[in-house]
Amino acid sequence: MYKSFIFVRFTRTEILDLMKKLVFVLCLFISFSSLNAQESYNVNGETLQLKTEVEGNLDLLWNTIDRQYRYFIRTKDSSLEELVNTKNPETKKFQEEYKTTLNELTQEYGLSAKDVKLTLGSLKDYINMYNSTSDINFNYEPRAKVQSRLGVFGGLTNQPFVNNPNNTSVPFFGAEFEVYSDKRLERHAGYSNLRTALEADDFKYSSTQLGLGYRYRFINKSNFSIYGNLTFVTYTFYNETIRFEDEPGTYITEKHSDSQLKAPFIFGLGSDIKVTRNGYVTLAYDNLIALFNKNEGNFPIDFAVGFKFNL
Repeated sequence: MYKSFIFVRFTRTEILDLMKKLVFVLCLFISFSSLNAQESYNVNGETLQLKTEVEGNLDLLWNTIDRQYRYFIRTKDSSLEELVNTKNPETKKFQEEYKTTLNELTQEYGLSAKDVKLTLGSLKDYINMYNSTSDINFNYEPRAKVQSRLGVFGGLTNQPFVNNPNNTSVPFFGAEFEVYSDKRLERHAGYSNLRTALEADDFKYSSTQLGLGYRYRFINKSNFSIYGNLTFVTYTFYNETIRFEDEPGTYITEKHSDSQLKAPFIFGLGSDIKVTRNGYVTLAYDNLIALFNKNEGNFPIDFAVGFKFNL
């Protein structure tokens, strides 16, 4: 039994023409979809194509018109009010009229537009808050916001990943910057820290280290948290003095400086205890164990106490 095949051969010009037609059809489809998501409104004599971002007791509409973002509130009676932020010609300062408009529309529920910005995300959050307050059947998921903290700390370390024959502990100090989310990912955080460890008379090694890591709060209460740290990248600049015997009875001392970039994956523990509205006392026990850094034989000692505050 024989099968027959039909082969169609296209020239390069025909292929290019076909591709142009496909691109044209795709652009036409995207344009049609975009227009289909907009409606035409007459606002103070202007005919505007606006997108509906939020629907509820108050609707939020917007679009980019002549390269400018314009925002509108539609009330229950279908009237439209534009949110504007004009500049005073004399003082050159923005007058934030949109905040007054929002306050007048939402005053019955005691909301304040003081911190609202004239951006789509900020306006959407505020209108959603009003709609959920004024209508028990209106549900929405608040947008997660990125938060940050800055801290300083100091403590003692025996540099467990450095050759330390006498197991000498030295003081260290540093600073940390932490970022985290306030919603679904509130247990997770990223951090960078900078720490400097000093040398001692019998341990001539000092270092300054920049670390990047991940933090997980397995206990996360409003007034305290306990978490695990994983420092996965470190860049260390260090100075050390080495004394060795060159000949019997003859010792040579050499000073050595260098830097290292590593991915050690160092584990540690910590806790933040809230003591003021925006401040926390922090306790840390770091450098417990590393996946890709050799422990030099001493039990890890790396304790720190510090203070953090919300930015």
